[in-house]
Amino acid sequence: MKQKLSPTAKRAKAIRDKKAAMTADRRKKKAENQRKRRAAIKAGKNIKGKDYDHKDKRFKSVKANRGNDGKGTKLEG
Repeated sequence: MKQKLSPTAKRAKAIRDKKAAMTADRRKKKAENQRKRRAAIKAGKNIKGKDYDHKDKRFKSVKANRGNDGKGTKLEG
């Protein structure tokens, strides 16, 4: 579900999101995710609808790959 933002807020959020996505850490994770997905597909695994969890080093559903395994993000770090 999309956020209901004003046009000004939408532009500001796009700039913030782009800046966060281009940090060195996020770029490394994105590159790692692409390598893992390509390798998994080549190995014949069905990873449709799954994301790579960098902490647990495996593919999980998008839902399971959120919120620090049910502990919330305040304790993550």
